Amino acid sequence: QVQLVESGGGLVQPGGSLRLSCVASRSINIISAMGWYRQAPGKQRELVARISTDDNATDTDSVKGRFTISRDDAKNTMHLQMNNLRPEDTAVYYCNIQSITLPTFKVNNYWGQGTQVTVSS
Repeated sequence: QVQLVESGGGLVQPGGSLRLSCVASRSINIISAMGWYRQAPGKQRELVARISTDDNATDTDSVKGRFTISRDDAKNTMHLQMNNLRPEDTAVYYCNIQSITLPTFKVNNYWGQGTQVTVSS
């Protein structure tokens, strides 16, 4: 299977910035969805941002104007630039890629191992 490796998490003060990276072990021919999710203690995993194959990005309301998702197909890489971080952004962040395998149209869901982001003074 495809393996997703995440990096870039850490401890940052409120108002600071971090850039998360997600690298796939190999290229994926047909991607139906890709994005970043996060899970805070005691809460369910939630969608943070997603990006389409034509680079159209959609962010959840709580991060709009602060987070930017991007991808680089040549490097099999997806990024999440996080600016003006807030304490409520503290969570484990996961990258996700959903692909379709032909000719059966089977849907495959790949997850990274997660990277901790802590926003605190």
